[in-house]
Amino acid sequence: MTVKNNKTRSYSAILDKKYGEPGTPSRLEAEQRAYSYYTGQLIEQARKEAHMTQEDLANKIGSNKAYISKVENGKTEPKVSTFYRIIAALGLTIDLKPLHS
Repeated sequence: MTVKNNKTRSYSAILDKKYGEPGTPSRLEAEQRAYSYYTGQLIEQARKEAHMTQEDLANKIGSNKAYISKVENGKTEPKVSTFYRIIAALGLTIDLKPLHS
């Protein structure tokens, strides 16, 4: 939520206007791009915290620097198996939990 000129604006309304209502193809596409970008940012942050270059990470997973760059910039989304290799190469684990426990 944001306030502009003493009017409260809902981010949902802004997203609806820009990308369409939830569940529409345009909104789903925008959400997918956002998830790809967010995932890439998480990987980039973890890589930097591990003091690795993109090339170091690529070598550890049997890929190349250009691929890692595309993942980190949200231009491509790794397959699940590649994602797990990236996570392992960064010394991380994934903990799956129910949303509401």
